[in-house]
Amino acid sequence: MSIKTLDGNHFAEMIMQGANHLSNNAKMVDALNVFPVPDGDTGTNMNLSMSSGAKEVQKNVQAHIGKVGMALSRGLLMGARGNSGVILSQLFRGFSKSIEGKSSISARDFAQAFQTGVDTAYKAVMKPVEGTILTVAKDAAKKAVSAAKNEDDLIKLMEAILKEAKASLERTPDLLPVLKEVGVVDSGGQGLVLVYEGFLAELKGEKVPGTPMALPSMNDMVNAEHHKNVHAHINTEDIEFGYCTEFMVRFEEGKKSFSEDQFRKELSEFGDSLLVISDDEVAKIHIHAEHPGEVLSYGQKYGSLISMKIENMREQHSNLVSEPAKAAPQPEKKKEKYGIITVSMGSGIADLFRSIGASEVIEGGQTMNPSTEDIVSAIEKVNAENIIILPNNSNIVMAARQAASVVEENVLVIPSKTVPQGLTALLSFNPSGSLEDNESGMTEALGSVKSGQVTYAVRDTQIDGLDISKNDFMGIMNGKIVTKDKVQVQAAINLLNEMIGDGDEILTVLYGSETNAQEVDQLIKHIETAFSDIEVEVHNGKQPLYSFIFSVE
Repeated sequence: MSIKTLDGNHFAEMIMQGANHLSNNAKMVDALNVFPVPDGDTGTNMNLSMSSGAKEVQKNVQAHIGKVGMALSRGLLMGARGNSGVILSQLFRGFSKSIEGKSSISARDFAQAFQTGVDTAYKAVMKPVEGTILTVAKDAAKKAVSAAKNEDDLIKLMEAILKEAKASLERTPDLLPVLKEVGVVDSGGQGLVLVYEGFLAELKGEKVPGTPMALPSMNDMVNAEHHKNVHAHINTEDIEFGYCTEFMVRFEEGKKSFSEDQFRKELSEFGDSLLVISDDEVAKIHIHAEHPGEVLSYGQKYGSLISMKIENMREQHSNLVSEPAKAAPQPEKKKEKYGIITVSMGSGIADLFRSIGASEVIEGGQTMNPSTEDIVSAIEKVNAENIIILPNNSNIVMAARQAASVVEENVLVIPSKTVPQGLTALLSFNPSGSLEDNESGMTEALGSVKSGQVTYAVRDTQIDGLDISKNDFMGIMNGKIVTKDKVQVQAAINLLNEMIGDGDEILTVLYGSETNAQEVDQLIKHIETAFSDIEVEVHNGKQPLYSFIFSVE
């Protein structure tokens, strides 16, 4: 059996198999995270991202492989979660761009698409790190281009790609010392290998083991979120734009030339909650409008309408909630100069961010990184000329930047990697200053704070010179495990002893949802005795997984 050309229908099945195989093994990928903390989520993020891409492909299966590729790219873009998900989306964005004009592809086209994907992903990452998913993708693509010079069978070519991807994955510990120290391969690279295994299985007419997954609907998640907010805060008659309108426009020759910026500007006059995603073939639109027919007529100026859906939000609201007392009509709010979006893991931390100026807080963080689309949704809710995002997690920075790149609003991402960094940056914000001055000041503030967390180990390991047993409590300072103990409060005390030094003036303590009052009191008594000169603030952060989060300035 050999396959010389690949069309859209067959490629769509490859995507389904790759997504399915990744889904079935997501927990295994999670377990490969270097730190033995309970929030290892690379597999979860890659699964949710790939599932979003696969769902979009399911709705656009056709013989033209270029159009299937663009559907995959769109779905991955908006569903991308965490660094691994964003990189995966960029790999297939480049892949899809390479084949977009082709109805079917050869082995050489297939190989070049992998290479273009790698080039795109490397450009998207500010400081590429070798020994990660990027290296696995790069080595596999290089092998693909080399093998395709003499091999025109796509099955044999994919076998060569997968073989090299697996070999590259096994080499990742040699490139990233921390992987070798812990004795694991790179989790993101493993996730990519799973996708490639699914690709090969489909080409060979086989099925990967496991139960087919139930792919999450990106559109359902979006609608549920914005409908939930509508239902919770307003009366039915207060809904200004009553119809949730979603449709796609397939561009046609002879129709009006498409400019995404101009399209957004003109379409915004019909309603609110506008989201436009486009490529060279199609535009996808979501808008709340009072006259959806006018919106559709406007869209027809650019081409044919497809995948239309219109929902009466007033009727939905009346059916879902009891009618509250009629509220006084609210005047249209003037745009503020600034709006601040932060990501928080814990309702107490969220309240703290709001109390010091956050306009919108995205519930997320360690166990569930918000997707690009979640962040886009938050941006749309903020009524401001300039929007600043504080991700507060190193695994959310890329998704925040990707969200900023797909909206029309003026958005700045301050790369805060911890909650303490986010709090310090927000306290450094000057509402009367320029955006450039705030970017400089808030970014500079990130380096003025030391971040610490106490959590528990989910497995035995050796890392950073420590022998750690499952269920030990670990103290993490600025991303490095510096202490461990069998007793939670003692681990916290040990960590503070490492963190607090001469010249430090302020300690902020955020205790978690499962930390009891006795443990908090015991810790505070130690601080008052050992560090009598330091000012202490204590807040109930209500965060999961991390019993204590410390900020030292």
